Amino acid sequence: MTTDEQAIRDLVTRWNEASMAGDVDTVLGLIAEDAVFQVASREPFGKEAFEKGLRGGLEQVRVDVQSNIQELQVVGDIAYLRNHLKVTLTPRGGGVPMKRSGYTLTIFRKLPDGKWVLSRDANMLTADHS
Repeated sequence: MTTDEQAIRDLVTRWNEASMAGDVDTVLGLIAEDAVFQVASREPFGKEAFEKGLRGGLEQVRVDVQSNIQELQVVGDIAYLRNHLKVTLTPRGGGVPMKRSGYTLTIFRKLPDGKWVLSRDANMLTADHS
Protein backbone atom coordinates (compact mmCIF):
# COMPACT_ATOMS: atom_id res chain seq x y z
CA MET A 1 0.00 0.00 0.00
CA THR A 2 1.38 3.41 -0.93
CA THR A 3 1.60 6.40 1.38
CA ASP A 4 -1.15 8.14 -0.62
CA GLU A 5 -3.46 5.13 -0.36
CA GLN A 6 -2.93 5.03 3.39
CA ALA A 7 -3.58 8.79 3.64
CA ILE A 8 -6.93 8.37 1.87
CA ARG A 9 -7.90 5.39 4.05
CA ASP A 10 -7.02 7.51 7.09
CA LEU A 11 -9.17 10.35 5.71
CA VAL A 12 -12.15 7.98 5.41
CA THR A 13 -11.60 6.80 8.99
CA ARG A 14 -11.37 10.40 10.28
CA TRP A 15 -14.54 11.30 8.35
CA ASN A 16 -16.48 8.41 9.85
CA GLU A 17 -15.19 9.01 13.38
CA ALA A 18 -15.95 12.75 13.17
CA SER A 19 -19.44 12.06 11.80
CA MET A 20 -20.18 9.67 14.66
CA ALA A 21 -18.83 12.22 17.17
CA GLY A 22 -20.93 15.03 15.65
CA ASP A 23 -17.72 16.92 14.78
CA VAL A 24 -18.86 18.85 11.71
CA ASP A 25 -15.76 21.07 11.58
CA THR A 26 -13.43 18.08 11.22
CA VAL A 27 -15.58 16.68 8.40
CA LEU A 28 -15.57 20.06 6.63
CA GLY A 29 -11.78 20.18 6.86
CA LEU A 30 -11.63 17.03 4.72
CA ILE A 31 -13.62 18.58 1.86
CA ALA A 32 -12.35 20.73 -1.02
CA GLU A 33 -13.92 24.18 -1.26
CA ASP A 34 -15.21 23.37 -4.76
CA ALA A 35 -16.54 19.91 -3.85
CA VAL A 36 -19.67 18.56 -5.53
CA PHE A 37 -22.01 16.02 -3.94
CA GLN A 38 -24.59 13.90 -5.75
CA VAL A 39 -27.45 11.96 -4.22
CA ALA A 40 -30.52 10.41 -5.83
CA SER A 41 -33.46 12.69 -6.67
CA ARG A 42 -31.59 15.92 -6.00
CA GLU A 43 -29.55 18.38 -8.03
CA PRO A 44 -25.81 18.25 -7.30
CA PHE A 45 -24.79 20.57 -4.45
CA GLY A 46 -21.63 22.06 -2.99
CA LYS A 47 -19.82 22.27 0.31
CA GLU A 48 -22.03 25.02 1.77
CA ALA A 49 -25.24 23.03 1.23
CA PHE A 50 -23.51 19.90 2.53
CA GLU A 51 -22.51 21.73 5.70
CA LYS A 52 -26.02 23.06 6.26
CA GLY A 53 -27.51 19.58 5.86
CA LEU A 54 -24.90 17.92 8.05
CA ARG A 55 -25.22 20.44 10.89
CA GLY A 56 -29.02 20.24 10.80
CA GLY A 57 -29.02 16.48 10.56
CA LEU A 58 -26.62 15.92 13.43
CA GLU A 59 -28.81 18.07 15.67
CA GLN A 60 -31.60 15.56 15.06
CA VAL A 61 -29.82 12.19 14.94
CA ARG A 62 -26.78 10.28 16.16
CA VAL A 63 -24.86 8.55 13.39
CA ASP A 64 -23.19 5.15 13.35
CA VAL A 65 -21.14 4.33 10.23
CA GLN A 66 -19.62 1.07 9.04
CA SER A 67 -17.36 1.47 6.03
CA ASN A 68 -15.98 -1.22 3.74
CA ILE A 69 -13.65 0.13 1.07
CA GLN A 70 -14.12 -1.94 -2.09
CA GLU A 71 -11.60 -0.28 -4.38
CA LEU A 72 -9.06 2.52 -4.13
CA GLN A 73 -6.92 3.76 -7.02
CA VAL A 74 -4.48 6.66 -6.93
CA VAL A 75 -3.35 8.23 -10.21
CA GLY A 76 -1.03 11.15 -9.59
CA ASP A 77 -2.87 13.83 -7.59
CA ILE A 78 -6.32 12.27 -8.15
CA ALA A 79 -7.78 9.16 -6.55
CA TYR A 80 -11.09 7.37 -6.65
CA LEU A 81 -12.66 5.17 -4.04
CA ARG A 82 -15.62 2.80 -4.12
CA ASN A 83 -16.99 2.24 -0.64
CA HIS A 84 -19.88 0.30 0.83
CA LEU A 85 -21.50 2.01 3.81
CA LYS A 86 -23.96 0.92 6.45
CA VAL A 87 -25.35 3.91 8.34
CA THR A 88 -27.71 3.94 11.31
CA LEU A 89 -29.42 7.23 12.17
CA THR A 90 -30.85 7.22 15.69
CA PRO A 91 -33.21 10.09 16.60
CA ARG A 92 -31.81 12.08 19.53
CA GLY A 93 -35.28 12.45 21.02
CA GLY A 94 -35.95 8.73 20.90
CA GLY A 95 -37.69 6.71 18.26
CA VAL A 96 -36.92 4.05 15.71
CA PRO A 97 -33.43 4.15 14.17
CA MET A 98 -33.26 4.50 10.40
CA LYS A 99 -30.85 2.23 8.55
CA ARG A 100 -29.35 3.07 5.19
CA SER A 101 -26.79 1.21 3.14
CA GLY A 102 -25.23 1.27 -0.27
CA TYR A 103 -22.25 2.35 -2.29
CA THR A 104 -20.42 5.60 -2.76
CA LEU A 105 -18.03 6.67 -5.47
CA THR A 106 -15.69 9.38 -4.29
CA ILE A 107 -12.97 11.34 -6.05
CA PHE A 108 -10.17 12.82 -3.97
CA ARG A 109 -7.66 15.47 -4.93
CA LYS A 110 -4.19 16.00 -3.50
CA LEU A 111 -3.52 19.63 -2.62
CA PRO A 112 -0.14 21.30 -3.21
CA ASP A 113 0.67 20.87 0.51
CA GLY A 114 0.23 17.07 0.14
CA LYS A 115 -3.13 16.88 1.93
CA TRP A 116 -5.88 14.78 0.32
CA VAL A 117 -9.44 16.17 0.24
CA LEU A 118 -12.79 14.94 -1.03
CA SER A 119 -13.52 16.61 -4.36
CA ARG A 120 -16.57 14.77 -5.75
CA ASP A 121 -18.93 12.29 -4.10
CA ALA A 122 -21.81 10.22 -5.43
CA ASN A 123 -23.78 8.63 -2.60
CA MET A 124 -26.21 5.85 -3.50
CA LEU A 125 -27.41 4.83 -0.02
CA THR A 126 -30.99 3.64 0.28
CA ALA A 127 -33.19 2.33 3.07
CA ASP A 128 -31.83 -0.88 4.57
CA HIS A 129 -34.57 -3.18 5.84
CA SER A 130 -32.25 -5.94 7.08
